[in-house]
This record gives sequence, C-alpha cells and structure tokens, in this order.
Amino acid sequence: MNWRFRLTMMIFTIGVSPALLSTTSASHNHSQETSASHDHSQTTSASHDHSHAIAPVKRTVVAPRIPAVTLVRDDGTKVDFSEELRDPRPIYLNFIFTSCTTVCPVMSQIFSALQDRLGADRAKVRMISISIDPEYDTPPRLTAYARQFGADDQWHFYTGTTDTSLAVQRAFDLVIRDKMNHPVASFYRGAPGQPWVRIDGFASPEQLEAEYRSMAGG
Repeated sequence: MNWRFRLTMMIFTIGVSPALLSTTSASHNHSQETSASHDHSQTTSASHDHSHAIAPVKRTVVAPRIPAVTLVRDDGTKVDFSEELRDPRPIYLNFIFTSCTTVCPVMSQIFSALQDRLGADRAKVRMISISIDPEYDTPPRLTAYARQFGADDQWHFYTGTTDTSLAVQRAFDLVIRDKMNHPVASFYRGAPGQPWVRIDGFASPEQLEAEYRSMAGG
C-alpha cells in the first residue's frame, strides 16, 4: 500500500477533499505566498474542527524567537529545545497529538511520505513533531506513534509540560487553546539563522520536499 493511497484514505475518512493536497506548488515563487487551486466557497478554515472545512495552502516567511525550554524527546532524553534547533541540517517541524483521530494522522502521514520522497537525503534533514497534549503524550506513546508512521532516525517527537509546549507554540505563533480545534501548519528552515517558512493548510509531500530541494540546489 503506497503513501498516496494511505493518505487518500485518511483524507476521505475526515471529509477533506484530496484536491487540497495540491502538487502544483513544487515550483512556486518563494517571494510570494502560494495557495492550492480550489473553490473558495467550499473551504473556510485552516483549523482542526469537526466541520473539516480547510483553507487554501498559504506560504509565509516567519522569524520565531525560540525559547530555551526543556522538552523530552521520544527516546526519553531531556533536551534544550533551542539547542535542538541549532542543528546545522534543514529542519521540518509540526505540532500533533497522538490521540488525535482526524487531521494529525494526515499531517503525520504527509511527513512520512516526505521522508520517503527525500530518499537518501532524509539523513541530511531533521523532522520534528511537537505534542500539544504533553500530559498524555509520554515518550513511550510518542515512540509507538512514531513507529506507526515509519519514522526514521531523522524524525523525532517531543513532549514536555503544558507550559513548555505552550512556550514553543507561542514562538511559532500557533497557540493552541483547544486541541480539538487547532490550526494545521508545517514549518521549514534551511539553516540556523535563516527565517522559517510557514505553510498553513495541508501542504503536500511534494510541496514540503520542494522547500528542501530549492535550497539544496536540486
């Protein structure tokens, strides 16, 4: 069963149109925000809610101020998160929680497909998923969740306390007060000190890969 079929099944389960996972912006202009082509009358919100109305994919450039907070990685290691983000490799980042049954599995499947598309280059990047439900998402639960999506060595999941999770959310301007109604967004930065790209909505694996390829020269 390939990733596109698995992703399509997840999308149909939550009632989102597969057309929203556009592959057309792999060659988008990085100086402009981009959006997936679709009927705007049918999509009104980028949030994870029970109506599953999804906004067009939008690309912006942001400059989060990363706090020096302690998070716990899925392997049980306590880390200074600001130091984790000083890794010289390009970084992909998103926010999920393991008991989510709607958009989080889709976002995680997209990351899983992304690592497949990167092939051998996956070792040259880092992928980070941060729990927005840290009290429930213990390292063992994160490890089980990572295994479910075939996470390789470059993809780690992080938990902590409610306060530390909120601090990271605030840094990325993505404060999630209700985990059942949270924004769908992915982030990417090419190297330490560079701005982050924020992609709101369900970015396709091709769109996310294009961020890396454009900066890596291929």
